[in-house]
Amino acid sequence: MSVFNASRLQNKTVLITGASGGIGEATALLFAKAGSNVILAARRTEVLEKVKAACEAAHSESRIQAGGKFAAIKLDVSDKNAVANLWKDVPQELRDVDILVNNAGFVLGVERVGEISDTDIESMFATNVFGLISVTQALIGDFKKRQTGHFINIGSVAGREPYVGGSIYCATKHAVSAFTGSLMRELVDTPIRVTEIQPGMVETDFSVTRYRGDKSAADKVYTGLQPLVAEDIAEEIVWAAARPPCQPRPSLRTAGQPG
Repeated sequence: MSVFNASRLQNKTVLITGASGGIGEATALLFAKAGSNVILAARRTEVLEKVKAACEAAHSESRIQAGGKFAAIKLDVSDKNAVANLWKDVPQELRDVDILVNNAGFVLGVERVGEISDTDIESMFATNVFGLISVTQALIGDFKKRQTGHFINIGSVAGREPYVGGSIYCATKHAVSAFTGSLMRELVDTPIRVTEIQPGMVETDFSVTRYRGDKSAADKVYTGLQPLVAEDIAEEIVWAAARPPCQPRPSLRTAGQPG
């Protein structure tokens, strides 16, 4: 039994960053099964092509006639020039995006403050924060022009509950939450929807990246626990995307503004 109303997602065009694996890949497959069109964006193009093929197969197996158009584009969200030119590799028929899933993000290391390299700090902020903002800004003008659209930003429980050895990652996700909250309030009197998903511990390549490829160290993170898996978060994302159209709330526009 589906946890979402697939009919609301048919023929919708979805752009997913960080789509080459984990939550991004799982989300793409669910949208494909629902009859959406999907633009897969990530740095690893060779992996993206495999995800694209999997999406095509998933759509075919669903027997839904709607949607089924897919594109895989190389995109490093931390590269502002690449974001500015992201449409050059997107087919014209897929350029009216309905849903943006800002999923690209990662963590590096477990060092404590004072031991963290400048490179790691800059890399995490460049992707997790500046990249998310850049892609959002690249689409918001079109969303406003068409008076439709849905921003789905992938935050983290770490943005609310900091932990030892994760100061920079926690700070980036706190920034994502703050940015998302402001964006929602700026758009509350429009039909444009804004959602933040805050996963807890999810077993993907996330920890492998954190431990710089050390799979054994990454596996120990989940010892004695039953973490979420990518498909769990994908269901939440697609469920949120399938909600009925929202009603503008002009009275809430100034909520939280300093007086």
